[in-house]
Amino acid sequence: MKSLARRYPAAGRFCSAAFAVLSTAAMAVEGDAQQANAGGFVQDTRWRVLNRSVYESRHYLDGDRSNGGRNAALPRRQRSDYAQEWGYGLMGSVESGFTRGPVGFGADAHAYFAQNLDGDDFRVGKIRMLPVDRQGYAQDGIARGGAAFKARVSSTVLKVGEQRTKTPIFSSSDTRLLPEAMRGWLLTSNEFDRLTLQAGRFTGSTDRNARGTGNPLVVNYLDPKSPRGDAFDFAGVTWKAAPSLSLTGYFGRLKDTWRTGYLGATYAVQLEAKRALGFDLQLYHSRDTGRALAGPIDNTTASLVTTYSHGPHRMGVGWQKVDGDTPFDYVTRGAIWLGNAAQLSDFNAPHEQSWQLRYEVDAASWGAPGLAMGAAYIRGSGIDGSRVPARGGYAWLGYGKDGRHRERDLWLRYTVRAGSAKGLALLLRYGEHRSNKAQAELDTRQIRVAVEYPIGG
Repeated sequence: MKSLARRYPAAGRFCSAAFAVLSTAAMAVEGDAQQANAGGFVQDTRWRVLNRSVYESRHYLDGDRSNGGRNAALPRRQRSDYAQEWGYGLMGSVESGFTRGPVGFGADAHAYFAQNLDGDDFRVGKIRMLPVDRQGYAQDGIARGGAAFKARVSSTVLKVGEQRTKTPIFSSSDTRLLPEAMRGWLLTSNEFDRLTLQAGRFTGSTDRNARGTGNPLVVNYLDPKSPRGDAFDFAGVTWKAAPSLSLTGYFGRLKDTWRTGYLGATYAVQLEAKRALGFDLQLYHSRDTGRALAGPIDNTTASLVTTYSHGPHRMGVGWQKVDGDTPFDYVTRGAIWLGNAAQLSDFNAPHEQSWQLRYEVDAASWGAPGLAMGAAYIRGSGIDGSRVPARGGYAWLGYGKDGRHRERDLWLRYTVRAGSAKGLALLLRYGEHRSNKAQAELDTRQIRVAVEYPIGG
């Protein structure tokens, strides 16, 4: 944490304040409300098992261009322009309560299993759902687990070990068969009303289709052969300023690679006759730091989504802009909260500007409770990769000048709300992505079917 404090004085002050809260609370009387009302290590233990099956197919429509990007471990003549993966996942987790006393201790653990139901060397790898070996060949299954130890003082919790996180600059993805997990420590404090403070340091991650733990951090768009930092530090705060207004600020650093600042705001205005307006603003700024292992980076990316709700209907318009010679990049698979980051593309290319139209409906008012449907159209243009540093970590992406692309998404989700099958959920997704050669991403047609059923809670 000393290096983070030197680079970010505010982060150092935040962490010092958070640990001061721990020290002060540790000397408080044992009758602290939350501690006194706790049931104990065993009594407050919760467990959950989630069954999930996911089928996904992607047809790459770029001919020789798509062959160059598919099944890279195989000889070119054996590569396929069609990806198809179907698997079954079983995710079990146990979260203990805390021991009684001024300082409570506990532990969390998880075990994940996945089985390849349909997928071979020619079709597995690009979707990152089923496991592959180090050479990229399909494997039968995954069995992995992890644990984290935790301590609580008052309303502040320190968690150390393998865990899932959710912050705008470092967040675990759960959009495939198994979720992503991180290795490090996370401090979360809710000592102050309507204010949440967080700080963390993580040195490794387990990707969604990884067969084991202990892997380095995932950086999404950086050349896999490019060096990058081996630790990510961050600190941030979320303030619930009013029932309809939330403000968030974070800053973090990928060691010797880049530092990122984030500001976010959500605001809702209630209107008459079951109508409402919502605003979602996201802003990231990244600059190279330390040894600048990925090359020079100076990137500002922002998005704004405005949503109008009327009864069961939600209509949204989104705008997003990238200002920088490199794409907006992020550590972990889920740490992008931009409004136009979609199913097949993040719309994050150098100098790109994109627009989105979106519609969603809750079919409960039509006599189908638990059923929701939606559609989105996103279009990006103005991509200019002509100034991507030739010796940096992003030249390999091959962006050109005047790049443009579009994506269309349709989805349907049904969740059983009552009865013996309560919680059973079905998700259907269809997506299309089209681009010119200067955009650098592949033309794709996607179909995804997911079924999940939780047990416990």
